[in-house]
Amino acid sequence: MKKGFPRLLCLIACLLLYQFSLAQKRPVTVEGNVLDDQKTPLVGVTIAVKGKNTGTQSDPNGHYKLQVADPANAVLVFTFIGYSTREEPLNNRTAVSVILAEDRKKLEEIVVVGYGQQKKKDVTGAISTVSAKSIQDVPVTNPQQALQGRAPGVEVINNSSKPGDEPQVRIRGSRSLNAGNDPLYVVDGIPYSGSLNDIGTGVIQSMDILKDASATAIYGSRGANGVILVTTQRGKQTKPVVSYSGSYGIVHQLGETDMMDAAHFINMRREANRTIGKYDDTNPDASDQKIFNAVEYANIKKGVDVDWQKLMVSQGNQTNHSVNVAGGTENTRYNVGLGYFKDQGVLKLQRYERYNFNIALDQRIGKRVTVGASLLGAYSLRNGETYNGIDNALKMLPIAAPYDDKGKLIIYPTGDSQQPNPLLDYVNDNRVELMKRLRIFTSLYGEVEIMNGLKYRLNVGPDIQSYNYGLFQGKNNTNLLIGGGDATATKNSALVVAYTIENLLTYNKLIKKHNIGVTGLYSVQRQTTDALGTNVRGIPVESQQYFNLGQALSVTGMGSSLSTWTILSYMGRVNYGYDDRYLVTLTLRADGSSRFAPGQKWGYFPSVAVGWNIMNEAPFRRQHFMDNLKLRASYGRIGNTGIIPYATQGSLQRIPYSFGNKGALGYVPLDLRNPSLTWETTTSTDIGLDFGFFNGRISGVIEWYNQHTTDLLMPQTLPFSNGFNQVLMNLGTSRNRGLEIGISATVIDHPNGFSWKMDVNYFRNRSRILSLGDGRSADIGNGWFVGQPTTVYYDFKKIGIWQDKDAALAARYGVKPGEIRLEDVNKDTVIDAKNDRVILGTPEAKWQAGTTQRFSYKGFELSVVAFARWGSMIKSDFYANYNTLFGRYNNLNVNYNTPANPSNDFPRPNANQERPSNFQSLSYFDGSFFKIRNISLAYAMPDKVIRNWSMSDLRFTVSVKQPLILAPYRQKWKGIDPEDVTVIGIDAPATWMLQFGINAKF
Repeated sequence: MKKGFPRLLCLIACLLLYQFSLAQKRPVTVEGNVLDDQKTPLVGVTIAVKGKNTGTQSDPNGHYKLQVADPANAVLVFTFIGYSTREEPLNNRTAVSVILAEDRKKLEEIVVVGYGQQKKKDVTGAISTVSAKSIQDVPVTNPQQALQGRAPGVEVINNSSKPGDEPQVRIRGSRSLNAGNDPLYVVDGIPYSGSLNDIGTGVIQSMDILKDASATAIYGSRGANGVILVTTQRGKQTKPVVSYSGSYGIVHQLGETDMMDAAHFINMRREANRTIGKYDDTNPDASDQKIFNAVEYANIKKGVDVDWQKLMVSQGNQTNHSVNVAGGTENTRYNVGLGYFKDQGVLKLQRYERYNFNIALDQRIGKRVTVGASLLGAYSLRNGETYNGIDNALKMLPIAAPYDDKGKLIIYPTGDSQQPNPLLDYVNDNRVELMKRLRIFTSLYGEVEIMNGLKYRLNVGPDIQSYNYGLFQGKNNTNLLIGGGDATATKNSALVVAYTIENLLTYNKLIKKHNIGVTGLYSVQRQTTDALGTNVRGIPVESQQYFNLGQALSVTGMGSSLSTWTILSYMGRVNYGYDDRYLVTLTLRADGSSRFAPGQKWGYFPSVAVGWNIMNEAPFRRQHFMDNLKLRASYGRIGNTGIIPYATQGSLQRIPYSFGNKGALGYVPLDLRNPSLTWETTTSTDIGLDFGFFNGRISGVIEWYNQHTTDLLMPQTLPFSNGFNQVLMNLGTSRNRGLEIGISATVIDHPNGFSWKMDVNYFRNRSRILSLGDGRSADIGNGWFVGQPTTVYYDFKKIGIWQDKDAALAARYGVKPGEIRLEDVNKDTVIDAKNDRVILGTPEAKWQAGTTQRFSYKGFELSVVAFARWGSMIKSDFYANYNTLFGRYNNLNVNYNTPANPSNDFPRPNANQERPSNFQSLSYFDGSFFKIRNISLAYAMPDKVIRNWSMSDLRFTVSVKQPLILAPYRQKWKGIDPEDVTVIGIDAPATWMLQFGINAKF
């Protein structure tokens, strides 16, 4: 019995273990949700048990259920096209939800090109893509700002902080001298003109930049300066997903302009009068009473010291809200959204507000027909478009009091009729300026698959824009207080109606190793602008502002115009690929433009591009560290019609004249017509190398290009005896040459959830004028010089300030110590414009670079966006205009010259000179800078928390826009922002912003 008992226990244990193992292998139902990194449900994801034939797919809600036989040891495998495969050990769980990450290598296989899409490996042109994620990394007011530092070869200059203003965009520099250098925007396949402010950044799915002739020639003359393809978001095959995005930003002045306080200003005016011998230091009080008027002298005695900037500038704010609903079935997909944006500037009268909506619908009818529509609508209100009130505030003396003893605004705080109180513009509606814009942009399409591989597509794009502008200036408006006169009002309106009709035929066929694609296009584009404007003076009831112009005392101006242009186009493109190794693209486009005279209307633009997928050659297939290596080259010609309609026809002007004893009206030519004007043509050569390593963890591109532009559309100066100043002609040649490098890398991707990803790009562009026609080496009036960049600064060169020890030499030049010393180029002791002006520099940077750094750990993500521009010169008119050193207006707090302070920076104050001699020479500075454009920290709530709230995503963000600027202009010369330099600080002070945001999906 004792011997059998252990055996019995062993038997019982074995039976229990066996039963337990059976229980462990009993099939269970596992379920969960599959989402993308934006927390949108993914439909059609394959979920399988590793090593088994068991599997299922996620439904339109992203939900799945799966029977698993061995829940303890089973591993679920999630696979979906465009996303990285994910394996998830089950470990006896019955609920498993996952987020699939985008597979960079797979996603980049599809690229948006002109009139279609191509696999990345088949692309032969120079194309850069900026994704929705990159656009949303930086809080911007319009889509163009999001491109700065994101794509090599794309230069974005934010030269204004005024709400509603747009930056200047250049693709591979400027090549035209007179015909425009703005790129063409194409939204959802339809050319888009005017302001991109109408499109909220949250609507955009991607922006693709076409840069070389192979990529842009398909758009003909309108693509001469590059093309930016804007693709808006569409619906997906999933349940309805409701998304909300909101943010609020606090906007502050980036830095206060360093103007003189009361003590510095008083000393400067004394020094200005001391220079001309009108200040007696032995009796300073009596001298002060002579050089300061009674109001100023009394304020000095009271100790008045006013910072007018602080009175005029206040905290601004930005508000952004958008709601979107997207989803669809196998045949119907939709995306509908509403948005609101407001940007209240730091100046009270400057504000931009926009209401917008978007509707996208795609409907499949049967197996071969698809129709769709995209509708973008916006209504915007912009206040203070031309307001420059900060100008008067900066000039106002710090010894001037804004209010009297009763708290009322003093109209002329110093008693000077040229210095009205800038705060007057803020009260009693003394200045009202409002631009109202309404835009409806539509893209309609219908596509029929005639037979396998052969498709016909019709694109129709009506576009309607309405502008309504009003400006009222009351009698106490600062502009009228300076210039005098009654209240004025302006009312302008315009209606712009455009349409695009495109007939597109495509054929794609794969025959063994031969991949053939053919595209044919016939299109018509037409735009008509109908404008009307009226200016009046003398508003009897100022509360009526610009709403009752008929009651005005006089009409000071009235005009109307009607302008129309049309482009008719034919295009053909052939894509050929052999064995995924050798690629050829041939394109020919013909454009007929109404802007040119008969016989010159048509331009023909061919291009050819070749590519070699080196990775698909046998020797490279056997290695494992490199996964992409493609060499590309292209050559082509594109045209430019960037002249106004009717430029070839000339125009007439009505003038009064005497006829006998009576007056009469007649018409005279306003300009000289030139019916021989023809296309400005650019021939472009591009060589590029695409590369990728370590299964897509490192990828990039290197490009070199050379663009040669002939028949430049430019004005030719004529002799006075001709009767006309100039005539528009095809003259001159220019060249653009550059290098672009872009690299993307996943630096760290640790299993614990930490990752570090980076994008870096670098580019340089060199423009040169090669000829100006008629053998001329320079056109000084326009600032054009053969052998120099297309834009240069040509002026006298300041080499310092004349010192007292050099008084004798200064006298030979007709100047005195303390005045600006200029370089005498030809050493003849005479400074004259003909012989002593030189090319000082160019606004064209030697190089530019940008980077985005993203760090993520579990639910946190930190992103840093930076941009650098180096080797350019800026012309800051601000430094010239606010350095009068005259004493009538306040001045920048600069290191000016005195007998006791022999400064070489700025001249000696002089009460006899309203401006220093050659004051413009004070305007030129090194324009190099490094900016951190944005730092953003986001936190995504855990799925297990928000799932109970019926949410798929909840993310909070805090960001700082423009927290750091390093620049000689800012650190050394006390400037504010080297990007904002045309008349820096006058229209609106440069700003930085602290922003809080929330994103949610249901």
